[in-house]
Amino acid sequence: METLKAAESRPTQIALQMLNELANLARGDSEQALEAEEARSGALMAICEIGKALHRGQPADRLWTAAINATERWMTMAR
Repeated sequence: METLKAAESRPTQIALQMLNELANLARGDSEQALEAEEARSGALMAICEIGKALHRGQPADRLWTAAINATERWMTMAR
């Protein structure tokens, strides 16, 4: 979560690097409850959407909020 929030204020290229690292971490390799897996998948997709927008030079303001919310949901479900 800290990395995701920090990436939001970074220049595009640095933010992209940080998001790529997060995407690798979010893939996970352990079995979780279905709800936690769905939340993990949602967070990963939201992070990837930001990366796509940044890569294309498109606005990503609303995408950051969605990714942070999805990540918070995942963190809650994974406990």
